[in-house]
Amino acid sequence: MKQIGIESTAEPQSSVDFGRRDLLKLTGAGVAALGAASLFNIPFAKAQDMSNGANNFYTSDQVTLEKIAFKSQYEMNVAGNVFIPNNLDRNARHPALVVGHPMGAVKEQSANLYATKMAEQGFVAMSIDLPFWGESEGEARQIVSPDVYAEAFSAAVDFLGTRPFVDRNRIGAIGVCGSGSFVISAAKIDPRMRAIATVSMYDMGAANRNALNHSLSVEQRKESIAAAAEQRWVEFEGGEVEYTSGTVHELTADTHPIQREFYDFYRTPRGEFTPASANPKITTHPTLTSNVKFMNFYPFNDIETISPRPMLFISGDQAHSREFSEDAYKRAAEPKELVWVSGAGHVDLYDRVDLIPFDKLTSFFNQHLSA
Repeated sequence: MKQIGIESTAEPQSSVDFGRRDLLKLTGAGVAALGAASLFNIPFAKAQDMSNGANNFYTSDQVTLEKIAFKSQYEMNVAGNVFIPNNLDRNARHPALVVGHPMGAVKEQSANLYATKMAEQGFVAMSIDLPFWGESEGEARQIVSPDVYAEAFSAAVDFLGTRPFVDRNRIGAIGVCGSGSFVISAAKIDPRMRAIATVSMYDMGAANRNALNHSLSVEQRKESIAAAAEQRWVEFEGGEVEYTSGTVHELTADTHPIQREFYDFYRTPRGEFTPASANPKITTHPTLTSNVKFMNFYPFNDIETISPRPMLFISGDQAHSREFSEDAYKRAAEPKELVWVSGAGHVDLYDRVDLIPFDKLTSFFNQHLSA
């Protein structure tokens, strides 16, 4: 277990508390956030805090972007951006990476940044939109389907491994936030992913079942499930689709600190992005009736079977989500590594290039995807 620039590992306590009614209003990352108040002192987000090199929309004159699409096993088009180093010898075969975006986001949020930065280091790197999100196919939009999400990573490997300049035996994957759990789910049954890294990972199953710090009771979970089930009647009969979780669209005096953290990225020019076909009023929000599918999602079960392929878990030492990286690291078999980024919160590692340890990611993949 390594720490990058750690000065102290003690986490100050917060007195923020939320009641049962608040818990039942949210699911997914929203519910998970509510359990974090007792663990971390998360400052109120400022509007568009661009500190520590926040640069979500970073572009590079050292790489070329190619927009692509490819079929998954479900015959759905998965949209992606392939970032190729300008000096790449296309007559040789090179290592490649697939990068997944945070849950509720799209590839233009965090994933493009990671892919661009890794392409600068010599990798062929591809960001993807998860099915039902962004430019990828899938109806209804913003549906939760963990198996379909995981399949998108394997389909990305299909695509990359059939490019003439990619070595299909040297393909790795990076999952940011929720995609960390999706890529682990995929890697368990797809050994073509030779090295796996997660950043600010959310276990979207545990987040929905238990919230952070196991702060959601079984009864509260059942009430959320019942609400989603009742909504199915409404939508089957033609009623309006309900959305849940995601990021608030305005701040009030009562806005939870973690929602402020997400707001600063998703609702300000720092990271806001609305795909052409999307409605900005519902970006980041999955549908209520499908979100309960996360209750049956257990990505860390059998995580040890990924060994001997290496795994790298990266988290901010102040991240409200750090318990998921800790849990995955504990369950995984060697070789594995857990890296803490000093002073970094969960969303900081989406785009703050002065905090994101790209050097560590580069050395990890150089070592484990070597010829």
